[in-house]
Amino acid sequence: MPTKTVDITTPDGTADAFVAFPDDGEQHPAVLLYMDALGLRPVIHALAERLAAEGYYVLAPNVYYRQGRAPLFEVPDLSTPEARGAFFETLGPLLQSLTAERVLSDAGAYLDFLAAQPEVGPGPVGSVGYCMGAALAVRTAAAHPDQVAAAAGFHPGRMVTEEPDSPHRLAPQLRGELLFGLAEQDEPMPELDKALDAAGVRYTSEVYPGTIHGFTMSDTAAFSPSGLQLHWDRLLPFFARTLATG
Repeated sequence: MPTKTVDITTPDGTADAFVAFPDDGEQHPAVLLYMDALGLRPVIHALAERLAAEGYYVLAPNVYYRQGRAPLFEVPDLSTPEARGAFFETLGPLLQSLTAERVLSDAGAYLDFLAAQPEVGPGPVGSVGYCMGAALAVRTAAAHPDQVAAAAGFHPGRMVTEEPDSPHRLAPQLRGELLFGLAEQDEPMPELDKALDAAGVRYTSEVYPGTIHGFTMSDTAAFSPSGLQLHWDRLLPFFARTLATG
């Protein structure tokens, strides 16, 4: 399967990204895969490759590109609350740099890149995100409802905030279908469900038993093999149905 690192011109510079797609000479639906807070790294590459093996052209951008090319840091041992707290404190400036305006500006560049690739078919695009990436996937779907037909988020973070541009407030702009897989220890999101219901958005939200936040990431102590498999069991049929081209 072909994989490569590409550079994508954005209004703010050049974003490096990982690409994976089937090596069959055919066109395939595109999926924009948003990383978690720990950055673009081999475990994200592996998720992209697994999805590509199912027949998708997958783009996984380094959303921290304004601070440098990936990887910006090594993932430390996060098995203790103290270690997690210290590490995420260092991530603060990176996370704060991802304003809604920047996310949407970048998303437009990523979608333009996908549309220009000869291996990408003319049909709808999907987005999927992990942790903070779930909010990015939903923002992308809301800003580009004519292009993004499906958005999924796993162990999502910051979907409901007090900000006026909180992702849950974007429900009226959504036209595609949503899928959420929550960890058993994640905070419930009743405000998100209420907003989606009020807007008539089709969605599925499920709690994955025996999981903690970050369960899809095999390079962290939160990893759950059964949780990762359930994620695939839900995501693959979701994309197969929503991104079908005929």
